[in-house]
Amino acid sequence: MAERSFKAQVEDLKLGAGETFTGEGILAITKALLESGVGYVGGYQGAPISHLMDVLADAEDLLTDLGVRYEANANEAAAAAMLAASVHYPIRGAVTFKGPVGVNVASDALANLSSSGVTGGALVIVGEDYGEGSSIMQERTHPFAMKAQMWLLDPRPNLPSIVKAVSDGFDLSEASNTPVMLMVRIRSCHVTGQFTARDNQRPKLTVKDALSNPRSDFNRVVLPPMSYAHEQDKVKNRWPAAEAFIRAKGMNEVFGPIDAPFGIVVQGGMYNGLIRALQRLGLADIYGGTQVPIYVLNVTYPLISSEFLDFCQGKDHVLVVEEGQPEFIETQLGSFLYRAESRVKLHGKGLFPMAGEYTGAVMLNAVEGFLKQAAPHMLPAAIRAPNVDRPAIPDLTKTVPIRPPGFCTGCPERPIFAAMKLVEKELGKHQIAADIGCHLFASLPPFEIGGATMGYGLGPAANGAFDGGGEKRPIAIIGDGGFWHNGLSSSFTNMAFNKSDGVAIIVDNYYSAATGGQDIMSSRADNGTKATKNPISKALRGIGITWVRQIDRTYDVAKMRDTIREALKTPTKGPKVIVASSECMLNKQRRQKPLTQQAIKEGRRVEAPRFGVDEAICTGDHACIRLSGCPSLSLKRLDDPLRDDPVASIDQSCVGCGNCGEVADAAILCPSFYRADVIHNPTKWERTFARFRSCIIRWLQSRREARRLTWRAE
Repeated sequence: MAERSFKAQVEDLKLGAGETFTGEGILAITKALLESGVGYVGGYQGAPISHLMDVLADAEDLLTDLGVRYEANANEAAAAAMLAASVHYPIRGAVTFKGPVGVNVASDALANLSSSGVTGGALVIVGEDYGEGSSIMQERTHPFAMKAQMWLLDPRPNLPSIVKAVSDGFDLSEASNTPVMLMVRIRSCHVTGQFTARDNQRPKLTVKDALSNPRSDFNRVVLPPMSYAHEQDKVKNRWPAAEAFIRAKGMNEVFGPIDAPFGIVVQGGMYNGLIRALQRLGLADIYGGTQVPIYVLNVTYPLISSEFLDFCQGKDHVLVVEEGQPEFIETQLGSFLYRAESRVKLHGKGLFPMAGEYTGAVMLNAVEGFLKQAAPHMLPAAIRAPNVDRPAIPDLTKTVPIRPPGFCTGCPERPIFAAMKLVEKELGKHQIAADIGCHLFASLPPFEIGGATMGYGLGPAANGAFDGGGEKRPIAIIGDGGFWHNGLSSSFTNMAFNKSDGVAIIVDNYYSAATGGQDIMSSRADNGTKATKNPISKALRGIGITWVRQIDRTYDVAKMRDTIREALKTPTKGPKVIVASSECMLNKQRRQKPLTQQAIKEGRRVEAPRFGVDEAICTGDHACIRLSGCPSLSLKRLDDPLRDDPVASIDQSCVGCGNCGEVADAAILCPSFYRADVIHNPTKWERTFARFRSCIIRWLQSRREARRLTWRAE
C-alpha cells in the first residue's frame, strides 16, 4: 500500500497533442517519458522521487497498452542493470532512484553501461536529495557523472523545462551513444504547473519485439581490449558529439541583456531561487524578465567551453551559483577562462557558503554581495552604500531545539527498542549496528540504540568486524525493506558463510515503509502484479541459518525482551536472527481509517481501543515515557498541591496500540495505564448497560462526596 495513490491523476497521462496538462513535476516526468516513446521503465523508490514509482505502478495498465515494460526493481543496482536493454537495441529506457545513495548502490552497473555505451536512449532519473529536506549524507550526483562520463541534466524547476529535458535527454543519449542522468531536485519533483501535451508514442521497438530478434556485439562487452577502446571512444567521439548536440539544440539558456559588463551562471535547478533574489532587489519581474544576464546550465556536465566564453564576452565579473561542494562547475569554468587568457573575474564560493542549501536568504545575500562589487549602481541606494549591510539573520539553533525525526504514534518498532532497553539494563550495553530505515530513529533519545549505519541492507555486515567471539554478542538491526533490497545477499549470506555468532533483529513492518509504504516480497497484502507473502524466515533458512525466531506481535514487550535475551545468552553457535513482525501503524491507519469511517457512517458497530493514565495511581516517575517515547504520551501537571511532579498523560492522538501499557507491565512500572473501548453505534443492550453503569457510578460518587462533607463537618 503506497503512501499515495495516483489512480485519478493517471488519467491525465492519456492527454493528447495540444491539450493542457496540469499537475506535479513527478507526473510531468511520467507523461514526458510516454511522449518520448520509452520502451521500458524501472527503478527503486526513495525520496524525493518515491511518488514517481507510485505513479508508474498506478499507470501500469496504460504502460502495458502502449507496449512499455514496467519493473519495480529490488534495488538501484537492479534498476540500472535494466538499461542494458539499450546497449544493443534501439529501445529507449528509463530508470529512477534517489540521489547519491541510489547512484552509489547502482555504481557498478552504471559504470559498465557508460563504458559500453548505448544504442537506444538511456535515461537515469535521479531525485537529488541535497539540503535540509534531505534524509541522507550530504553529497552530490555531479562527481559520479564526471567519473563515469555520463551527461548530467539539471533543468529549471518548471514543468515545460522538465518535460523538455526528458525529451532532449533521450535525443542527447542517442546522438552521443551515452547514458544521460536527469537530476530533479526536491522542489522540481513537487512543483505544480502546466505544459502543452503531445501524443503518447509507442516505442519504435518494444522489448517484446527485441526478444524475437536477438542482437549482440562483443565490441560492447566491457573486457580487454574493448574496454580500452571504450575510453577512447568517450573522448574522441561521444564527448564531441554531446557538445555539438547541446549547443545546436540550445539546451542551455541565456536570459537578460547581452551587453552588460557582468553576468551570472547558474545551475538550472537553482534558477527559481536566483530569480526570486533578483526580484527582491528590483532587478527581475515575476515572469523571469531580468536586468542581469543569466546563463542557465540545464546541462551541468559536460560544460561547453565555447558557449561559456561567448557569454563572458565583454564582461568583467561573472558569478557562479553552484550549490554544494566541492565547486566542480566553478573550477571547470575558471579553467576555461585561464586557458582562454581571459581577464574576467570569476566569483562563487566565498560570496556563497562552501556547503549547505542555498535558501532564499543565502541566495539574496550572495547576489547582493556580488552586485555591490560588479554593478553597485544597479542596487537601491539603501543597499549600495559601502557600509550598509542587511541585518544579520539570527542563529536560531542557539535558542530553538533541534527537531530530529522520530517514530510515528503507535509505531510497532517502538516496543522492540523498549525491549532492548530492558535487556540492556539486565545484561549491559552491547555493540549495536543499525541500518537505513525507520528503525534508525532508535539511535535518538529516548532509546539511543545503534550508533552507525553503513548503507541500506548492510546493518549485519557492519558487525562483521565484531564477530570474532567476544564476551558479548554483537547485535545488528535491519528492516524488511533493507533485507530484500540488499540485506539477504550482502548481510545474511555473509553471516551464514562466516559462521557469525552475532544476533540480527529484522524489523518486519510489512512494507518498504520509510520510502512510502510500497509492497515488498514479504508484504502480507494481495498484490495483483507482484509476488508478496514470501516469509523472511523462510529465506533465512534457505541460506542455512537455523536459529530463527518469528514474533508476530511486536507490542508484546515481554516476549520481545525474553527472545532477545535468549538470543544473547543461548549456547547455540552460529547466526541468531529474530524476525519481529507487526504492520506499520501509518499504513495500517491509512488502510483502516476510511473503512472505519464508512462503517460508522453506515451505522455499523465499531469498537476503537483508547488508553489512558489513572492520575491517582501514576507516581510521576515517567519511566514509561523513557521506555516508550510515544508522541501521544506526555506530561500533565495536577492541581493537587501535594503532587509536585507532573503525571504521565495520553492525548487524543493515541491510536490504541497498547505499547505504553505493555512497557509498564514488562518493566514492572506503576499499573496506572488503563484501556477504554470507544463504541460507535452501540447495540440496544450496550446502551442499556451503559446507562445502568452510569447510574451506579453516579450513586457511588455522590455517596463518597456525602461522606467527605460529613468528615469535614465533624
